[in-house]
Amino acid sequence: MSEKQFDSLELPRPRIVRRWPAFSLDPKRKKRMFLVVAVVVGVLVLGTIGWLGWKAMSNVLKATNGNLAGLLSNTKLKGEDSGRVNILLAGNSADDPGHGGGELTDSLMILSIDTKQNTAVMLSIPRDLWVDVPGYGHQKINAANADGGMDLLKQVVKTDFGLDINYYALVNYTAFKQSVDAVGGIDITVASADPRGIYDPNIAKADKGPLVLKNGLQHLDGQTALNLARARNDPTPDGRYGYGLPKGDFDRAANQRLMLLALKTKILSAGVMSNPLKIGQLLDALGSNVKTDFQTNELRRLYDLGSKIDSGKIQSLALTDGTSPLVVNYTTSDGQAALAPAAGVDDFGDIQRYLRQLTSRDPVVKEGAKVVVLNGSGVSGLAKQQAASLESKGVQVIAYETATGEYPTSEIIDNLQAHKPATSSLLKGLFGPHIATDDTLKRAYPTADFIVILGTDRGN
Repeated sequence: MSEKQFDSLELPRPRIVRRWPAFSLDPKRKKRMFLVVAVVVGVLVLGTIGWLGWKAMSNVLKATNGNLAGLLSNTKLKGEDSGRVNILLAGNSADDPGHGGGELTDSLMILSIDTKQNTAVMLSIPRDLWVDVPGYGHQKINAANADGGMDLLKQVVKTDFGLDINYYALVNYTAFKQSVDAVGGIDITVASADPRGIYDPNIAKADKGPLVLKNGLQHLDGQTALNLARARNDPTPDGRYGYGLPKGDFDRAANQRLMLLALKTKILSAGVMSNPLKIGQLLDALGSNVKTDFQTNELRRLYDLGSKIDSGKIQSLALTDGTSPLVVNYTTSDGQAALAPAAGVDDFGDIQRYLRQLTSRDPVVKEGAKVVVLNGSGVSGLAKQQAASLESKGVQVIAYETATGEYPTSEIIDNLQAHKPATSSLLKGLFGPHIATDDTLKRAYPTADFIVILGTDRGN
C-alpha cells in the first residue's frame, strides 16, 4: 500500500517513537545485563556494599575509575591467585551534618574471601584500637581515614594485622539506611542477654528514637537498622543508660555484622532480584554514597566468586570472641580511653597469628597449637634451631629452653590428648612417635598444648 493510499483510509498515522541507541538491546541481553549489575550489588553488600545502577552511572564511573562496559568482562581480582581476597569495609557519618567527627570510620571490618573453598570471614576492628599511623603518630585507628584517606587506613591495617588488603569500600549512613528500605527491610534475631532486649535512649525522636527492640525475630526498616548500627549503650547527657548492650562498641559491631549478612540475604532473594523497582531504589541509594577502589572490570569476577558463598559459610567474629581477648582497655598518655593489643601497645603478634589461623587452609595453622621445645639433647642451640623450623611450618612456639637433664629419646607431651590431630601428626613425624606424660612439665607450662623434649637421638 502506498503512502497516498494509506492516507485515503483516513486512519491515524502511527506515532513513531525514537529510542536512544544505548537502550536498543534485545530483551534477552537487556535482562542478562540487568541481572549482572543487580546481583553484583548483592555480592558487594556481603563484601564491599554494591554501588551500581542505571540511575547512578555517573557515580559508578567516578567511584570506580572504570567504565560500564567493564561489567561484562571477567577480570581476576587481586589476591585471587593466592586463593584469598581481603576487603576493608569502613563506615562513617560524613553525610550527617549534625554528627561530629563525620570523617572518623567508627565502623571497621575486614572481609576475607577464600576463593578456593567458597567461604569467608568477617572480622570487626575496634574503632578505639590504638595504632601508629604513619606520619601522624599514635592515635585511634578510626582517625586514619580522616588523616590521609582510605589508602592510609589500608596501610595501617596491613601493617598491624599482617594481611594484604586488596580493596576497600567506604560507606556512609545514607547508603546503609536507604539500602535497607530499598529491599523492604531486613529480618534479624535480637539475642540480648538482657531479657528485655535492647534499649538505647540516645537515639533522638527525629530518628524514631529511643531505640527499643525485644528479643527474638525483628523486622527492621532503614532508620531502625541504622539506629541499631549506632547503638552501644552510651549514657545520655543527663545520665540515663540503656540496656541490652553490655559490651558497648563490641555489641554494636556484632549487630553491624549481623545486619550486613541479613541485607546480603535479602538482596539476593527472589523477591528483590525479580523486582526492578526495588533494584532501582537500591542502586540509587548506593550509587553516590560509596567510595571504593574496585574497578568495574573486576565486578563481574567478584559476582562469580561471591555468589558461590552461602551465608552459613561466613564467619562473623571479633577480637574479643576467644577465651583470652586479643585486645584490652588502655589509657593513653594524654588520658584517652582506648584499646590496645593484650600483648602490649604495638605488639600485634597474637592478632596476626589469630588472623593466619582464620584465613589459612593449612590444618596445622588453623589448629593454632602452642608448643614448647625443651633441649634435652646436650647439643647447644638445638632447641632454638628446632623452634625456628616449627615456626616455618606454621606452629606457634611459645618457648624454647634447656631441659632439666638429658633425654636419650625425644618425647612429646600432648596436653590436649590429640584434640589437635594435625599438629600431633606433624610433631610425631618430626620427633618420633614416643608420647610421654610428665605432670611436672605440664604444671611448668600450663598454656602449652604440646611439649617437645629433644633427646640425644636428635643431636647425632
